[in-house]
Amino acid sequence: MKILAIETSCDDTGIAVIEASKTGDFKVLSNFVSSQIEIHKKYGGVFPTMAKREHQKNLVPVLVQALAESGLLERNKNSIKTEEIASILEREKILYKKAIPFLKKYRKPGIDLIAVTNGPGLEPCLWVGVNFAKVLSLVWNIPIVPVNHIESHILVNYLNNKAIKLPAVSLVVSGGHTQIILMKKIGEYQILGETRDDAAGECFDKSAKILGLAYPGGPEISRLAEKSEPGKIIFPRPMINEKSYDFSFSGLKTAVLYHHKKQDRKIQKSKQYIQDMSAEIQQAIIDVLIKKTVRASKENDAKTIILGGGVSANHELKTQLLIKIKQEMPEADLLFPATDHSTDNGLMTAVAGYMHRNKKTGWKCLKADANLRIS
Repeated sequence: MKILAIETSCDDTGIAVIEASKTGDFKVLSNFVSSQIEIHKKYGGVFPTMAKREHQKNLVPVLVQALAESGLLERNKNSIKTEEIASILEREKILYKKAIPFLKKYRKPGIDLIAVTNGPGLEPCLWVGVNFAKVLSLVWNIPIVPVNHIESHILVNYLNNKAIKLPAVSLVVSGGHTQIILMKKIGEYQILGETRDDAAGECFDKSAKILGLAYPGGPEISRLAEKSEPGKIIFPRPMINEKSYDFSFSGLKTAVLYHHKKQDRKIQKSKQYIQDMSAEIQQAIIDVLIKKTVRASKENDAKTIILGGGVSANHELKTQLLIKIKQEMPEADLLFPATDHSTDNGLMTAVAGYMHRNKKTGWKCLKADANLRIS
């Protein structure tokens, strides 16, 4: 089975093609991501309307790349009816202008299924991907499977781990989400805890902005933290000792702001101060994430701990979590995706689409849901 996947939940335009065997082995035929970091960098964050516009520009070129690398792009003059396509893409005029020439120029590829992220995420961005998937489904007569973005961050770990021992506790941590999720089986989840305000990745980014660092802030703080060590400056570990598995990172962000404001201009700009702040910010976030994840794993008898989401690319988080699990849960496995599969990409959508291949829907029924819940 060949699956084409589309991911536009935030600011990365991702398209991938995978081939899945009946035994659950995956072959990655292509995986392309068009990043918008340079566009949003000067604003210090993602502007949804701007991200929507860029998705419209990027989807067709990225699809052409993905199909070409997969050996599925073949020229063929097609006659298509544009009225229904125009109706679907009524709010995506840029995408419509790019999609029509593409559909007329290339024949239907040998794809069995289209997987598309339909939530959660930024609603304007989600709709671009969803509506593009609708058009492809309509013209090519290929069924669609809607994919939950959070679940795909978990299930991408099946790419290289065919048999994951369950139950598993997953920590999904990114710029928009921080959740601890109990996975009893594929498709059966319970959210044990989540952030009450800022997500961990958001705290990284906002703290970096306070320090005058470039967006995205997480990688910058991680890089600078390597040049110092935590403890030279002390920040709170919000909710670390509370019984719930919930998180709150707004207080940490506020503590960073107040500490920064108290310093004179010279200290604020000094390399040592920024490095010391970065080390403590990173460690404060990691301490909370690890303690709650390990406790949740113990209390729910998890056989596997899964790390997913953009922040799972943080080397220190992975290293310290691995050490903690070896110390306190030596029987459990720790899984996390390759670094380039941690951030949003079509590959994770494709894997999740395969796992739910029996949940096909007609394109007319497909909708985006910015607040879609995994449970």
